[in-house]
Amino acid sequence: MHSEPQNAAPSIHRTAFDALPVHGRFGYCAITQRPHYRWPHGAGLAVYLGFNIEHFAFGQGLGARLGPVCPEPDVLNYAWREYGNRVGAWRCLELFDSLGLPVGVLANTALYDHCPELIAAFVARGDELIGHGHSNAQQQGTLDEAAERALLQHCRSRMQTHSGQAPTGWLSPWISESFATPDLLLESGYRYTLNWCHDDQPTRMKTRNGQALWSIPYPQEVNDIPMIVARQMDGKDFAQLIIDNFDEMLEQSRKQPLVMGIALHPYLVGQPYRLRHLRRALQHIAQGRDKGDMWFTTPGAICAYVDGLESLK
Repeated sequence: MHSEPQNAAPSIHRTAFDALPVHGRFGYCAITQRPHYRWPHGAGLAVYLGFNIEHFAFGQGLGARLGPVCPEPDVLNYAWREYGNRVGAWRCLELFDSLGLPVGVLANTALYDHCPELIAAFVARGDELIGHGHSNAQQQGTLDEAAERALLQHCRSRMQTHSGQAPTGWLSPWISESFATPDLLLESGYRYTLNWCHDDQPTRMKTRNGQALWSIPYPQEVNDIPMIVARQMDGKDFAQLIIDNFDEMLEQSRKQPLVMGIALHPYLVGQPYRLRHLRRALQHIAQGRDKGDMWFTTPGAICAYVDGLESLK
């Protein structure tokens, strides 16, 4: 029996050997004990690009850092991140176009004020827009429930108004959640979350109104922020990580359906020397697509597909 979703912090009044607090969103199920299905055209592996385009407040708030923390205004780190919007994202767009790759675009709505032409360029390609907060200078998990609901509703409304599509998916800035985030996502019209990195297959998450929210796998290893910023991995090594992960998951997917996400940020992979290595990795994956070995898609398409499978009801 699994507990119901919790919307407040678990009680700390426990004995040392009680069962540990749980989230109640889904139960444990080993990857080897799942229903069998295939992706479109019989593919075993679904691959998507999660391309994060973000805007940060100047002189305040959070942000990845290239150099040591400086007193605000932190010009060094702010300008480094802004390179992604001015240069890196456009170079990545050229790469995606050259290989014919669709993209799941995780976009801050503050970009509509700052550089709306960048979001418009992805929309013109037919890419999927995914909610990613208003700004990555803020953490969602610090908000009360009313403010968090307002944020989720704002992002859907603004994307619908400016881009003609309301997002069905969400990634919290800094992967920051409250205990009620999955409930609020479903109640605000979202169908899936990318916040949880616990599996290689989509997972149904319980919510307080009895309906399910899909968790689509989003990587924290095949992800340039933790690898390049936190672990200081070289661009060529990150590209090889992508290739090795793809090759291994492609082999594993002969037995069961799997999802591989690739999380990218243009201020990192849009730097020329890293872009050259990313090109090599994506060319390798595109060759697998061209041979019919896998399904190159978007998180929203993955969600829609599993939502229609009777075997997963």
